[in-house]
Amino acid sequence: MDGTQDGVQIGENKFISKATILSHLKTYNLYYEGQNLQLRHREEEEELIIEGLLNIFWGLRRPIRLQMQDDHERIRPPPSSTSWHSGCNLDSQGSPNNTDGQQTLEQNPPTVEVTPPDSKHEDNRETDEEDSESSAQLLRTKSDAGVLRRNQRRSPSDQRKIRRHRFSINGHFYNHKTAVFTPAYGSVTNVRINSCMTTPQVLRVLLNKFKIENSPDDFALYLVHTSGERVKLKRTDFPLVLRVMQGPCEQVCKVFLMEEDLGEEVTYDVAQYIKFEMPVLQSFITKLKEEEDREVQKLRRRYNYLRCIIEKQLRGLPEGAKCI
Repeated sequence: MDGTQDGVQIGENKFISKATILSHLKTYNLYYEGQNLQLRHREEEEELIIEGLLNIFWGLRRPIRLQMQDDHERIRPPPSSTSWHSGCNLDSQGSPNNTDGQQTLEQNPPTVEVTPPDSKHEDNRETDEEDSESSAQLLRTKSDAGVLRRNQRRSPSDQRKIRRHRFSINGHFYNHKTAVFTPAYGSVTNVRINSCMTTPQVLRVLLNKFKIENSPDDFALYLVHTSGERVKLKRTDFPLVLRVMQGPCEQVCKVFLMEEDLGEEVTYDVAQYIKFEMPVLQSFITKLKEEEDREVQKLRRRYNYLRCIIEKQLRGLPEGAKCI
């Protein structure tokens, strides 16, 4: 059976059968039953697609930089002399200051009187006479009310809560003084991805979620096992599928975000000795050194024995004989 036709791609030229991945997916969802980490799957044009949240742990050693401003955030232009709100003078809190000496309430919008329908026709003439005098003030009144309404909807305290719709890294939002910081090692976040996304695409989604200025090429994803084994995901790998294949338990294996140049792979053979204490490792080295010395002595005794035999044979040869 050709794996490319009836399988799910997990890396460059690496495929796994749909039955195998569905079996692991069933175990994965049973482990996270009732939680938002369960994964969904569907088929499009005979291709199995898995989607859902992937937990990623921070493992950075160098600080990252958050963006000062969102990419799609609207920038309000400064008021001009031709704009409809040019007559409003706004202070630092966003409340209008009346330059004519009239006092305006800072929090309450201006009161608007509504004329009852019965008296509407009777006051038409009086209203027409006042239209020409108050038409210039109508726009200014609307702008004041609009500014006040906006101010009431989003006060400075509310704006601090909104945080420009940013996600936080363990409660850390952008701040001019702390825009450059290092996330706590081992803290977890998650991103919504699918099985068709490669490692660079997952990195890009993660950085965009937190508005991080650093390039995705500066980072890499690693599978870190409890044993200490550390495997770097290639650029052509599919992290979500590999996560499913590793199993759902994060006490056994976690996906870590690390620097591209600081991260280091650790093989299984080396990982067996990582978690031992230094005295234990020193004892291992001593034992290996003793074993090495014993093997060297064996080789020396063997070659000394062979040399003695050869020398004995050479002494037994008659004079003038030639060795062939």
